[in-house]
Amino acid sequence: MIKQILGKLPRKSSKSAESREFVDASAYSAVASTSLRDDDLLGQRMDGWHDAESGYGPGNKNRIPNGTPVSATYEALPAFRDVPSSEKQNLFIRKLKLCSVVFDFTDPTKNLKEKDIKRQILLELVDYVSSANGKFTESVMQEIVKMVSANLFRSFTPQSHESNKVVEAFDMEEEEPMMDPAWPHLQIVYEFLLRFVASPETDAKLAKRYIDHSFVLKMLDLFDSEDPREREYLKTILHRIYGKFMVHRPFIRKAINNIFYRFVYETEKHNGIAELLEILGSIISGFALPLKEEHKLFLIRVLIPLHKPKCLPMYHQQLSYCITQFVEKDNKLAEVVIKGLLKFWPITNSSKEVMFLSELEEVLEATQSEEFQQCMEPLFRQIARCLSSPHVQVGERALYLWNNDHIGNLIRQNCRIILPIIFPALEKNAQNHWNQVVQSLSNNVRKIFADVNPELFQECLNKLKEDEANSEEMKAKHEARWRRIEEIAATKATSN
Repeated sequence: MIKQILGKLPRKSSKSAESREFVDASAYSAVASTSLRDDDLLGQRMDGWHDAESGYGPGNKNRIPNGTPVSATYEALPAFRDVPSSEKQNLFIRKLKLCSVVFDFTDPTKNLKEKDIKRQILLELVDYVSSANGKFTESVMQEIVKMVSANLFRSFTPQSHESNKVVEAFDMEEEEPMMDPAWPHLQIVYEFLLRFVASPETDAKLAKRYIDHSFVLKMLDLFDSEDPREREYLKTILHRIYGKFMVHRPFIRKAINNIFYRFVYETEKHNGIAELLEILGSIISGFALPLKEEHKLFLIRVLIPLHKPKCLPMYHQQLSYCITQFVEKDNKLAEVVIKGLLKFWPITNSSKEVMFLSELEEVLEATQSEEFQQCMEPLFRQIARCLSSPHVQVGERALYLWNNDHIGNLIRQNCRIILPIIFPALEKNAQNHWNQVVQSLSNNVRKIFADVNPELFQECLNKLKEDEANSEEMKAKHEARWRRIEEIAATKATSN
């Protein structure tokens, strides 16, 4: 009897079901509403959408999950030219809120109309920001950052990083980068953000409240995108932010340092190292003299260890530029840089050796005699090993150092110390190297030393012949000892 009575009572609906029904029916109609008084209600309904959409991914609260229908009221708003000037700012905010809804591009057949509407609105927003003739208000900036954050800040799938580990032995440059399917919208949002940051109507003192440390960190996370088009936009925008928001400069440098630390000492996996180094190259060129201790530590602890990872070819050009900038600003850092290069010099990777030799030439070109003398002995011991390398490109690149006039002058000034170190390798190349080009270049360098200091050259030649004779004599003694041991062993075997 009690069960029958309870069964007739109306059941209470769950909160989650109510939330879903509320969102499906009215979330997008609120966004597209022409009434400006519905702004507060819009925020509440979008919050309801966020709650109903759990599990889609961190940081993407406005994204549309698979299978959720988009209301037919998601439609274009009036054009800016069709409203009076007094209403343009309100229309701008409404368009920003409409563009905060992010569509799923993994299925190209879904929401085609809505995607096209959003793209047209984004293009209108870019034009509006580019032609703005009045300072952006705080409320506008807040909505701009909300829209940009909703569209850009997202987490990347880890599958691509796992696949990189499998193909670690292959050339990373030959891999096809993954292009983001949402790029038709992302590109316009990036262009919008770039125009906003660069606009003279953007007040940095006001905008720094919204383009804050959290915003910068999320932007830096996006540098790990596999899409090179996205990284190029990020590079340009972050550089503009660094130039416009002086208060953020130390934080941006520190945050980039942390990315490099993790890359060098933990993961050795990151897609945006080259772009970050390109930004730093511009920053370093603007450092005031004398250099701060912070900047010198950055060189020693970050830039020099960046020569260690296996994927150095992906960013070596940008890294070499940053290193050279430091040496050109402070010649005394040349010794630190050269010794750092020697510390991380590759042993079994010939292509990396060629890169190191190219970078070494640029550093030596900015090195003065005093700093050169502090490190020339270990440096030319390494160059002698390069001259003896069986790899043609390594030996050839090492010999090309003598074609540089500044390096040639440094070598001639310190000929008495350098020639004895490299003479055995040079003579061996000139006499019997298998490659004709290396042999010819070795003869040219040999002739330079013979002309600069004939007496020293003859001394080195005599010492080399003496060493070779001693080596032959020692070799003969070793062979005689081994023959004697074999004879003794044979005699004992016979007697037994």
